[in-house]
Amino acid sequence: MINKDLHCHTTYCDGADTPEEMVKAAIDKGLSTIGISGHSYTFFDTSYCMQKEDIPRYIAELRYLRAAYYDRIHVLCGVEQDYYSDYPTDDFDYVIGSVHYIKCGCDYIPVDETPEILTDAAQKYFGGDIYALCEEYFCTVADVVNKTGCDIIGHFDLISKFSERTDLIDVTHPRYVAAWKAAADELLKTGVPFEINMGAISRGYRTSPYPSREIIDYIKVHGGELVLSSDAHSADALAYKFDEYENLI
Repeated sequence: MINKDLHCHTTYCDGADTPEEMVKAAIDKGLSTIGISGHSYTFFDTSYCMQKEDIPRYIAELRYLRAAYYDRIHVLCGVEQDYYSDYPTDDFDYVIGSVHYIKCGCDYIPVDETPEILTDAAQKYFGGDIYALCEEYFCTVADVVNKTGCDIIGHFDLISKFSERTDLIDVTHPRYVAAWKAAADELLKTGVPFEINMGAISRGYRTSPYPSREIIDYIKVHGGELVLSSDAHSADALAYKFDEYENLI
């Protein structure tokens, strides 16, 4: 049984529950380890991330909770470091490296907010070519370990978030497949594990995790490692569907 969950969010960023509430829920679920991984500070978009002035308090609170619950669960203080974040990661126990944006000129385009944002960005920056946008995304993802120094690669194909509910991106399109394979090949060289992320399932966007089963199989065949992550934004989503997907790793 997988009893560790290293990707979850709290009220320090865009989560619903406090760190202590998440820790207590993890204990109730029988986890041996919980890692809180607040969204790193991004200067260009502060709507969802930890605020710079709150990060020292975040680290201190997680250290306190580690001591307070040491005999019941192991608590780790992590960060989900966005590719474009410039906040240092030295004081965290581990780093999840994620790409939430592509940079077009001076603009940072979020890839997981709405289909309309992606459509507009494709029109504005890529001549209406959504697959050119996807290629830019995966080119950025290919560099996420180098850029963030991460210990875990977060939601590798986040850009496919809306693919089950819209026809915006055909994930079987040859250019899309070529783009993710090129990114996966680069990241596989690093030896850093990819997460199987349940966040889009628990929040109702998808019926399958990130990355897709095709990508998971590709990673496994090529010797990559995988870890399960809930990407929980509330206590009830911790270790979400781990029992159903643990066979994949």
